[in-house]
Amino acid sequence: MNLNDFFDPVGIEKPEISFLRPNMEFGHNIYVHTPDNPIQNIADYRLALMGVPEDRNSGNKGCASAPDQIRQNLFKLHKFKKSLKIIDLGNLKQGSKPEDTYFGLRETVSYLFSNNVVPVIIGGTQDISYGVILAYEYLKKVISFVTVDAKLDLKSMKEEIHSENYIKEILKNKTRFLFNYTNIGHQACFTDQNDLELLKNLYFDSYRLGQVRNNIKTAEPIIRDADFVSIDFNAIKQADSPGNFQPSPNGFYGEEICQLSRYSGMSDQLSAFLLSEINPSFDPGDQTSHLAAQAIWYFIDGFLQKKSEKPDGSENFTKFVVNLDSVGHNLVFYKSEQTNRWWLEIPSVRNKPHLISCAYEDYLQAGNQEIPDRWWRAYQKVN
Repeated sequence: MNLNDFFDPVGIEKPEISFLRPNMEFGHNIYVHTPDNPIQNIADYRLALMGVPEDRNSGNKGCASAPDQIRQNLFKLHKFKKSLKIIDLGNLKQGSKPEDTYFGLRETVSYLFSNNVVPVIIGGTQDISYGVILAYEYLKKVISFVTVDAKLDLKSMKEEIHSENYIKEILKNKTRFLFNYTNIGHQACFTDQNDLELLKNLYFDSYRLGQVRNNIKTAEPIIRDADFVSIDFNAIKQADSPGNFQPSPNGFYGEEICQLSRYSGMSDQLSAFLLSEINPSFDPGDQTSHLAAQAIWYFIDGFLQKKSEKPDGSENFTKFVVNLDSVGHNLVFYKSEQTNRWWLEIPSVRNKPHLISCAYEDYLQAGNQEIPDRWWRAYQKVN
Protein backbone atom coordinates (compact mmCIF):
# COMPACT_ATOMS: atom_id res chain seq x y z
CA MET A 1 0.00 0.00 0.00
CA ASN A 2 1.23 3.51 -0.85
CA LEU A 3 0.02 5.83 1.93
CA ASN A 4 0.84 8.87 -0.22
CA ASP A 5 -2.24 8.00 -2.29
CA PHE A 6 -4.47 8.35 0.79
CA PHE A 7 -3.08 11.47 2.47
CA ASP A 8 -2.71 15.12 1.54
CA PRO A 9 0.64 16.57 2.68
CA VAL A 10 0.76 18.83 5.73
CA GLY A 11 0.47 22.39 4.53
CA ILE A 12 0.32 24.53 7.68
CA GLU A 13 2.63 27.46 8.13
CA LYS A 14 5.15 27.76 10.94
CA PRO A 15 3.48 29.01 14.16
CA GLU A 16 3.79 32.78 14.54
CA ILE A 17 4.45 32.66 18.30
CA SER A 18 6.67 30.17 20.07
CA PHE A 19 7.98 30.14 23.62
CA LEU A 20 10.79 27.71 22.83
CA ARG A 21 13.97 27.75 20.82
CA PRO A 22 13.27 26.36 17.33
CA ASN A 23 15.37 23.24 17.84
CA MET A 24 13.36 22.41 21.00
CA GLU A 25 9.93 22.42 19.35
CA PHE A 26 7.93 19.23 18.83
CA GLY A 27 7.49 19.97 15.13
CA HIS A 28 11.26 19.76 14.64
CA ASN A 29 11.39 16.34 16.29
CA ILE A 30 9.19 14.35 13.90
CA TYR A 31 9.02 13.46 10.22
CA VAL A 32 6.30 15.49 8.49
CA HIS A 33 4.73 14.48 5.19
CA THR A 34 5.09 17.51 2.91
CA PRO A 35 5.10 17.85 -0.90
CA ASP A 36 8.90 17.53 -0.81
CA ASN A 37 8.96 14.74 1.81
CA PRO A 38 6.69 11.83 0.87
CA ILE A 39 5.70 9.05 3.24
CA GLN A 40 8.14 6.17 3.17
CA ASN A 41 9.38 3.29 5.34
CA ILE A 42 6.32 3.42 7.61
CA ALA A 43 7.50 0.42 9.65
CA ASP A 44 10.38 2.57 10.95
CA TYR A 45 7.94 4.60 13.05
CA ARG A 46 6.07 3.83 16.28
CA LEU A 47 3.45 6.61 16.21
CA ALA A 48 1.64 8.16 13.26
CA LEU A 49 -0.34 11.40 13.49
CA MET A 50 -3.16 11.56 10.96
CA GLY A 51 -5.85 14.17 10.43
CA VAL A 52 -9.34 13.18 9.31
CA PRO A 53 -11.18 16.32 8.12
CA GLU A 54 -14.66 14.77 8.10
CA ASP A 55 -17.82 16.36 9.54
CA ARG A 56 -20.48 15.66 6.92
CA ASN A 57 -22.42 13.16 9.07
CA SER A 58 -22.78 15.57 11.97
CA GLY A 59 -24.43 18.81 12.96
CA ASN A 60 -21.04 20.02 14.22
CA LYS A 61 -19.96 21.60 10.93
CA GLY A 62 -16.49 23.11 11.06
CA CYS A 63 -14.68 20.19 12.71
CA ALA A 64 -13.09 19.36 9.37
CA SER A 65 -10.71 22.29 9.88
CA ALA A 66 -9.58 21.07 13.32
CA PRO A 67 -6.61 18.83 12.35
CA ASP A 68 -4.47 21.67 10.99
CA GLN A 69 -5.47 24.02 13.79
CA ILE A 70 -4.42 21.43 16.38
CA ARG A 71 -1.12 20.87 14.54
CA GLN A 72 -0.35 24.58 14.78
CA ASN A 73 -0.44 24.26 18.56
CA LEU A 74 1.11 20.80 18.82
CA PHE A 75 4.18 21.60 16.73
CA LYS A 76 5.24 24.45 19.05
CA LEU A 77 5.11 22.37 22.25
CA HIS A 78 8.33 21.01 23.73
CA LYS A 79 9.92 18.02 22.03
CA PHE A 80 10.61 14.84 23.99
CA LYS A 81 14.07 14.02 25.30
CA LYS A 82 13.64 10.29 24.74
CA SER A 83 13.99 9.06 21.20
CA LEU A 84 10.68 8.12 19.60
CA LYS A 85 10.07 7.82 15.86
CA ILE A 86 6.92 9.80 14.99
CA ILE A 87 5.51 10.62 11.56
CA ASP A 88 2.77 13.05 10.62
CA LEU A 89 1.01 11.47 7.65
CA GLY A 90 -1.04 14.57 6.83
CA ASN A 91 -4.82 14.63 6.30
CA LEU A 92 -6.81 11.71 4.93
CA LYS A 93 -8.22 12.61 1.54
CA GLN A 94 -11.98 13.08 1.46
CA GLY A 95 -14.05 10.90 -0.80
CA SER A 96 -17.33 11.83 -2.41
CA LYS A 97 -19.28 10.73 0.71
CA PRO A 98 -18.54 10.03 4.39
CA GLU A 99 -18.64 6.28 3.81
CA ASP A 100 -15.55 6.72 1.66
CA THR A 101 -13.81 8.25 4.67
CA TYR A 102 -14.73 5.22 6.82
CA PHE A 103 -13.34 2.94 4.12
CA GLY A 104 -10.15 5.02 3.84
CA LEU A 105 -9.72 4.79 7.60
CA ARG A 106 -10.22 1.04 7.50
CA GLU A 107 -7.54 0.64 4.84
CA THR A 108 -4.94 3.00 6.30
CA VAL A 109 -5.41 2.13 9.98
CA SER A 110 -5.31 -1.63 9.35
CA TYR A 111 -2.11 -1.08 7.33
CA LEU A 112 -0.57 0.84 10.23
CA PHE A 113 -1.59 -1.94 12.62
CA SER A 114 0.08 -4.49 10.36
CA ASN A 115 3.30 -2.47 10.60
CA ASN A 116 3.06 -2.12 14.42
CA VAL A 117 2.46 1.63 14.19
CA VAL A 118 -0.03 3.26 16.58
CA PRO A 119 -2.24 5.87 14.84
CA VAL A 120 -3.03 9.10 16.73
CA ILE A 121 -6.11 10.32 14.87
CA ILE A 122 -7.22 13.95 14.86
CA GLY A 123 -10.83 14.50 13.84
CA GLY A 124 -13.21 15.49 12.52
CA THR A 125 -16.36 14.28 14.23
CA GLN A 126 -16.61 11.20 16.38
CA ASP A 127 -18.37 9.02 13.82
CA ILE A 128 -14.92 8.48 12.28
CA SER A 129 -14.40 6.06 15.19
CA TYR A 130 -16.55 3.70 13.14
CA GLY A 131 -13.88 3.57 10.43
CA VAL A 132 -11.27 2.58 13.03
CA ILE A 133 -13.55 -0.18 14.30
CA LEU A 134 -13.82 -1.44 10.71
CA ALA A 135 -10.01 -1.78 10.66
CA TYR A 136 -10.08 -4.10 13.69
CA GLU A 137 -12.92 -6.09 12.11
CA TYR A 138 -10.97 -6.34 8.85
CA LEU A 139 -8.06 -7.88 10.78
CA LYS A 140 -10.49 -10.12 12.72
CA LYS A 141 -9.20 -8.78 16.03
CA VAL A 142 -11.37 -8.93 19.15
CA ILE A 143 -10.96 -5.66 21.03
CA SER A 144 -11.97 -3.53 24.00
CA PHE A 145 -13.25 -0.08 23.00
CA VAL A 146 -13.40 2.95 25.33
CA THR A 147 -15.04 6.30 24.64
CA VAL A 148 -14.85 9.46 26.73
CA ASP A 149 -18.15 11.24 26.12
CA ALA A 150 -20.80 13.24 27.96
CA LYS A 151 -23.48 11.41 25.97
CA LEU A 152 -24.08 7.87 24.81
CA ASP A 153 -24.17 7.96 21.01
CA LEU A 154 -27.04 5.48 20.79
CA LYS A 155 -29.76 7.47 19.07
CA SER A 156 -32.22 5.64 16.86
CA MET A 157 -30.57 4.78 13.57
CA LYS A 158 -31.09 6.96 10.53
CA GLU A 159 -30.21 5.72 7.09
CA GLU A 160 -26.62 6.85 7.46
CA ILE A 161 -24.17 6.53 10.33
CA HIS A 162 -24.15 9.74 12.35
CA SER A 163 -21.93 11.17 15.07
CA GLU A 164 -24.75 10.58 17.57
CA ASN A 165 -25.67 7.02 16.59
CA TYR A 166 -22.45 5.33 15.49
CA ILE A 167 -22.15 3.35 18.75
CA LYS A 168 -25.52 1.71 18.07
CA GLU A 169 -24.25 0.64 14.64
CA ILE A 170 -21.11 -0.82 16.23
CA LEU A 171 -23.13 -2.70 18.86
CA LYS A 172 -25.58 -3.95 16.25
CA ASN A 173 -23.13 -5.38 13.75
CA LYS A 174 -19.68 -5.61 15.35
CA THR A 175 -20.25 -7.28 18.73
CA ARG A 176 -18.46 -10.44 17.59
CA PHE A 177 -15.28 -8.31 17.43
CA LEU A 178 -16.06 -6.37 20.62
CA PHE A 179 -15.05 -8.05 23.87
CA ASN A 180 -15.81 -4.94 25.88
CA TYR A 181 -17.17 -1.42 25.45
CA THR A 182 -17.02 1.25 28.17
CA ASN A 183 -17.90 4.92 28.13
CA ILE A 184 -16.27 7.26 30.63
CA GLY A 185 -17.90 10.49 31.79
CA HIS A 186 -21.57 10.42 30.79
CA GLN A 187 -23.78 13.07 32.37
CA ALA A 188 -27.12 11.87 33.75
CA CYS A 189 -28.97 14.91 32.38
CA PHE A 190 -28.01 13.88 28.84
CA THR A 191 -28.50 10.11 29.25
CA ASP A 192 -31.49 7.88 28.53
CA GLN A 193 -31.76 5.19 31.20
CA ASN A 194 -32.83 2.75 28.49
CA ASP A 195 -29.42 3.19 26.88
CA LEU A 196 -27.68 2.36 30.15
CA GLU A 197 -29.89 -0.73 30.45
CA LEU A 198 -28.92 -1.77 26.91
CA LEU A 199 -25.23 -1.57 27.80
CA LYS A 200 -25.84 -3.51 31.02
CA ASN A 201 -27.63 -6.30 29.12
CA LEU A 202 -24.61 -6.58 26.82
CA TYR A 203 -22.26 -6.64 29.87
CA PHE A 204 -20.89 -3.26 28.84
CA ASP A 205 -20.80 -0.17 31.02
CA SER A 206 -20.68 3.60 31.32
CA TYR A 207 -19.23 5.55 34.24
CA ARG A 208 -20.85 8.80 35.34
CA LEU A 209 -18.85 12.01 35.21
CA GLY A 210 -19.02 12.55 38.98
CA GLN A 211 -17.91 8.99 39.69
CA VAL A 212 -14.75 9.43 37.62
CA ARG A 213 -14.00 13.00 38.69
CA ASN A 214 -14.25 11.95 42.34
CA ASN A 215 -11.22 9.73 41.72
CA ILE A 216 -9.67 10.02 38.25
CA LYS A 217 -7.53 6.95 38.97
CA THR A 218 -10.64 4.73 38.62
CA ALA A 219 -10.36 5.29 34.85
CA GLU A 220 -6.82 3.92 34.63
CA PRO A 221 -7.63 0.15 34.70
CA ILE A 222 -10.49 0.71 32.22
CA ILE A 223 -8.15 2.42 29.77
CA ARG A 224 -5.31 -0.03 30.50
CA ASP A 225 -7.37 -2.84 28.94
CA ALA A 226 -8.45 -0.77 25.92
CA ASP A 227 -7.31 -1.37 22.36
CA PHE A 228 -8.92 1.84 21.10
CA VAL A 229 -9.70 5.05 23.02
CA SER A 230 -11.86 7.74 21.38
CA ILE A 231 -12.27 11.10 23.18
CA ASP A 232 -15.18 13.39 22.29
CA PHE A 233 -14.36 16.95 23.39
CA ASN A 234 -18.05 17.33 24.32
CA ALA A 235 -16.98 15.57 27.52
CA ILE A 236 -15.04 18.69 28.62
CA LYS A 237 -16.72 21.64 30.33
CA GLN A 238 -17.30 24.74 28.22
CA ALA A 239 -14.98 26.93 30.30
CA ASP A 240 -12.06 24.68 29.34
CA SER A 241 -13.22 23.67 25.86
CA PRO A 242 -15.55 26.22 24.22
CA GLY A 243 -14.81 25.10 20.67
CA ASN A 244 -17.84 22.89 20.23
CA PHE A 245 -21.28 23.03 18.65
CA GLN A 246 -23.07 21.92 21.84
CA PRO A 247 -20.89 22.91 24.81
CA SER A 248 -21.93 22.12 28.39
CA PRO A 249 -21.19 24.02 31.62
CA ASN A 250 -20.27 20.69 33.23
CA GLY A 251 -17.68 18.13 32.23
CA PHE A 252 -14.07 17.17 32.70
CA TYR A 253 -11.45 19.81 33.35
CA GLY A 254 -8.68 20.21 30.80
CA GLU A 255 -6.14 18.72 33.22
CA GLU A 256 -8.32 15.64 33.64
CA ILE A 257 -8.65 15.04 29.90
CA CYS A 258 -4.85 15.27 29.65
CA GLN A 259 -4.58 12.70 32.46
CA LEU A 260 -6.96 10.34 30.63
CA SER A 261 -4.88 10.84 27.48
CA ARG A 262 -1.72 10.00 29.41
CA TYR A 263 -3.36 6.83 30.76
CA SER A 264 -4.15 5.94 27.14
CA GLY A 265 -0.52 6.33 26.11
CA MET A 266 0.63 4.20 29.04
CA SER A 267 -1.72 1.31 28.17
CA ASP A 268 0.13 -1.89 27.22
CA GLN A 269 -2.73 -2.89 24.96
CA LEU A 270 -3.75 0.31 23.19
CA SER A 271 -3.24 0.42 19.43
CA ALA A 272 -5.29 3.50 18.36
CA PHE A 273 -6.11 6.89 19.92
CA LEU A 274 -8.60 9.46 18.59
CA LEU A 275 -9.65 13.02 19.44
CA SER A 276 -12.80 14.49 17.89
CA GLU A 277 -15.52 17.18 17.93
CA ILE A 278 -13.12 20.15 18.14
CA ASN A 279 -14.63 23.03 16.18
CA PRO A 280 -12.32 26.03 15.52
CA SER A 281 -15.38 28.06 14.42
CA PHE A 282 -16.50 28.31 18.06
CA ASP A 283 -13.05 28.46 19.64
CA PRO A 284 -12.11 31.93 20.92
CA GLY A 285 -8.40 32.33 21.42
CA ASP A 286 -7.81 28.86 19.93
CA GLN A 287 -8.27 27.42 23.44
CA THR A 288 -9.83 24.07 22.51
CA SER A 289 -7.33 23.33 19.76
CA HIS A 290 -4.53 24.13 22.19
CA LEU A 291 -6.04 21.75 24.75
CA ALA A 292 -6.30 19.02 22.09
CA ALA A 293 -2.63 19.56 21.24
CA GLN A 294 -1.70 19.19 24.89
CA ALA A 295 -3.83 16.02 25.18
CA ILE A 296 -1.83 14.52 22.29
CA TRP A 297 1.41 15.66 23.94
CA TYR A 298 0.45 13.90 27.20
CA PHE A 299 -0.60 10.78 25.27
CA ILE A 300 2.91 10.64 23.80
CA ASP A 301 4.41 11.33 27.24
CA GLY A 302 2.47 8.33 28.59
CA PHE A 303 3.54 6.24 25.60
CA LEU A 304 7.17 6.90 26.48
CA GLN A 305 6.56 5.86 30.10
CA LYS A 306 4.65 2.64 29.41
CA LYS A 307 5.80 -0.57 31.05
CA SER A 308 4.69 -3.80 29.44
CA GLU A 309 3.77 -6.17 32.24
CA LYS A 310 1.29 -8.94 33.01
CA PRO A 311 1.14 -11.17 36.10
CA ASP A 312 3.39 -14.12 35.27
CA GLY A 313 4.10 -15.76 38.60
CA SER A 314 7.43 -13.97 38.98
CA GLU A 315 8.64 -12.17 42.09
CA ASN A 316 7.62 -8.89 40.46
CA PHE A 317 4.01 -9.68 41.35
CA THR A 318 2.30 -10.43 44.64
CA LYS A 319 -0.72 -12.72 44.59
CA PHE A 320 -3.65 -12.05 46.95
CA VAL A 321 -6.46 -14.59 47.43
CA VAL A 322 -9.78 -13.48 48.95
CA ASN A 323 -12.36 -16.09 49.93
CA LEU A 324 -15.93 -15.09 49.09
CA ASP A 325 -18.60 -17.48 50.34
CA SER A 326 -21.28 -15.82 48.19
CA VAL A 327 -19.45 -16.75 44.98
CA GLY A 328 -18.40 -20.20 46.08
CA HIS A 329 -14.72 -19.77 45.24
CA ASN A 330 -11.82 -17.42 45.78
CA LEU A 331 -11.12 -14.11 44.08
CA VAL A 332 -7.52 -13.88 42.97
CA PHE A 333 -5.76 -10.51 42.69
CA TYR A 334 -2.26 -9.64 41.52
CA LYS A 335 -0.27 -6.52 42.35
CA SER A 336 2.80 -5.32 40.47
CA GLU A 337 5.62 -4.46 42.85
CA GLN A 338 7.13 -2.22 40.16
CA THR A 339 4.15 -0.03 39.22
CA ASN A 340 1.59 -0.79 41.99
CA ARG A 341 -0.98 -1.71 39.33
CA TRP A 342 -3.58 -4.41 40.05
CA TRP A 343 -5.18 -7.26 38.08
CA LEU A 344 -8.09 -9.56 38.79
CA GLU A 345 -8.37 -13.17 37.69
CA ILE A 346 -11.65 -14.23 36.05
CA PRO A 347 -12.31 -17.99 36.12
CA SER A 348 -13.58 -19.68 32.97
CA VAL A 349 -15.50 -22.94 32.76
CA ARG A 350 -13.99 -23.71 29.33
CA ASN A 351 -10.55 -22.12 29.16
CA LYS A 352 -7.75 -20.93 31.40
CA PRO A 353 -8.51 -17.96 33.69
CA HIS A 354 -8.81 -14.54 32.09
CA LEU A 355 -6.97 -11.52 33.55
CA ILE A 356 -8.48 -8.04 33.63
CA SER A 357 -7.06 -4.81 35.00
CA CYS A 358 -8.57 -3.55 38.23
CA ALA A 359 -7.99 -1.03 41.01
CA TYR A 360 -6.86 -1.35 44.61
CA GLU A 361 -10.42 -0.37 45.58
CA ASP A 362 -11.68 -3.61 43.99
CA TYR A 363 -9.41 -5.58 46.30
CA LEU A 364 -10.67 -3.65 49.33
CA GLN A 365 -14.26 -4.27 48.22
CA ALA A 366 -13.62 -8.01 47.98
CA GLY A 367 -12.02 -7.90 51.42
CA ASN A 368 -15.36 -6.58 52.71
CA GLN A 369 -17.10 -9.64 51.21
CA GLU A 370 -18.53 -7.60 48.33
CA ILE A 371 -18.18 -8.77 44.74
CA PRO A 372 -16.69 -6.01 42.52
CA ASP A 373 -18.95 -5.04 39.63
CA ARG A 374 -15.92 -5.35 37.37
CA TRP A 375 -15.60 -9.05 38.30
CA TRP A 376 -19.31 -9.82 37.70
CA ARG A 377 -19.42 -8.24 34.24
CA ALA A 378 -16.22 -9.95 33.12
CA TYR A 379 -17.27 -13.31 34.58
CA GLN A 380 -20.59 -13.29 32.71
CA LYS A 381 -18.84 -12.25 29.50
CA VAL A 382 -16.09 -14.87 29.71
CA ASN A 383 -18.52 -17.65 30.55
